[in-house]
Amino acid sequence: MAIQRMDNVGIVVEDLDAAVAFFVELGMELEGRAGVEGLVADRCTGLDGVRCDIAMLRTPDGHSRLELAKYRSPAVISDGPRNRPHNILGTHRVMFAVDDIEDTVARLRPHGAELVGEIARFEDSYLLCYLRGPDGIIVGLAEQLR
Repeated sequence: MAIQRMDNVGIVVEDLDAAVAFFVELGMELEGRAGVEGLVADRCTGLDGVRCDIAMLRTPDGHSRLELAKYRSPAVISDGPRNRPHNILGTHRVMFAVDDIEDTVARLRPHGAELVGEIARFEDSYLLCYLRGPDGIIVGLAEQLR
């Protein structure tokens, strides 16, 4: 048996509204928001007393989704500074294909985005960059060169 698809990537955030605004500005579409709690949530997460708010966003093509979660209980645990380098074990990034990397970076800056390095050219194929978004999330951007 094979998997059918990747359904979504989940990211825990402290400021759900700011994270939603960031990813909407990036071009994702908010599918909805909900509260999650109860026995099923506790069993799935291995935590007791789960109460969290989630927002589900999807890419414009409808193929990829991002679930943002803000835990009300149990309390969020920070595992270190939010500006960790990209090569730490367990650090994840979400990569998005964009039409115009410079414009995208400029639009995300008012939402707190900061380049991790710089926009770099990969051969004659792509412009690439990593930026740090809400709660230290590393977001990759790739613009395919025509």
